[in-house]
Amino acid sequence: MQLPDIQQTCQQLTADLQSLLQQRGIDNPLMVGIRTGGVWVADILHSQMTLEEPLFSVDISFYRDDFERHGLHPQVKGSELPESIEDRHIVLVDDVIMSGRTVRAAINELFDYGRPASIILVSLFDIGRRELPIQPDLCGARLALAEGQLIKLSGPQPLTVSLL
Repeated sequence: MQLPDIQQTCQQLTADLQSLLQQRGIDNPLMVGIRTGGVWVADILHSQMTLEEPLFSVDISFYRDDFERHGLHPQVKGSELPESIEDRHIVLVDDVIMSGRTVRAAINELFDYGRPASIILVSLFDIGRRELPIQPDLCGARLALAEGQLIKLSGPQPLTVSLL
């Protein structure tokens, strides 16, 4: 399987996101990347857009529903979010959406900081093995992977993608 070029995919995602924000009348959203790969992708999107707010990040380690099964990830860094996101429009960025559980955990954490006006979910890749009814608003590429095959981002500079 030939994987899409990350830079081209991010450029198209940026254009699609700007169009969606314009359609919805949103001019100053908060962009939040889900650690770790989502932050790398969000950094690219954020740098290609002219957003007033800095880039924020969310670490979902304490919100995972498989914590008892897998334990705490040794690289917990904590979230970097404003004190309140009350009534703010959020662009939540993940690198790969699969089951939907990571996004659910990120949304749970966001709500600990307030009730956002809206959340737009952006994902670089969608491999479509949902366990929860969560879909990205924008997706760079949908990939049909073989059973047991996974995708891995490495980065942040350069941001690369490989199949496992």
